Amino acid sequence: MFFESKSCFQRLSQESHSELMTDRKDQISELVEDARAGNRMAADQLVSLFHEDIFRMVYYRTSSRMDAEDLTQDIFVQMFKNLRSLKDAGRFRAWLFRIALNRIRDFYRKKSVMAFWGTTVEFDDTDHSDAVPHETPADKLIMEKEFLNQLNQFTDKLSKMEREVFILRFIDHLGIREIADTLKKGESTIKTHLYRALKKFRQTPGIHDLLKGT
Repeated sequence: MFFESKSCFQRLSQESHSELMTDRKDQISELVEDARAGNRMAADQLVSLFHEDIFRMVYYRTSSRMDAEDLTQDIFVQMFKNLRSLKDAGRFRAWLFRIALNRIRDFYRKKSVMAFWGTTVEFDDTDHSDAVPHETPADKLIMEKEFLNQLNQFTDKLSKMEREVFILRFIDHLGIREIADTLKKGESTIKTHLYRALKKFRQTPGIHDLLKGT
């Protein structure tokens, strides 16, 4: 009887979660449509909904709060400029993350050119563990140096695609389809690279030990 009740509760929880996700996706789609029609308030709401996610994504890839703040602002400027080009409002999140990835790549290309010509680029090594609020203990760890260093050491061992897929899935919290849309790859390809990354992750005890402390 206990197991039947537990199973029923799990089904209800899954259904409720699914309904919440559907409602949120519908809300985002409506905001996108309104923003494309020139509704500034809808555009501002989109920024409010995704600002923390984008900032966290950029911060992890730059390790600098100043750069992360500048890039995050620029990403949303690009969002405003290109919103009309988005054909499917239901894929807004993946589209926004693709803009973010492209902007981060541009940032590093520019940084490489500056370094080549002898321009000094400051690296912000300040501890930003309290830089932004986060929803889960795992998210809070991303701002902590020890975890960030461990994670960087692990992801450096991955192939370029494995690293990008792993980070988008577990740091940026994108689903498989969203990752496929963001990277413009098939879902089966994403799953293959994610499986390989996870296999290597399970063989890296250092990160597991840090996660147990959350």
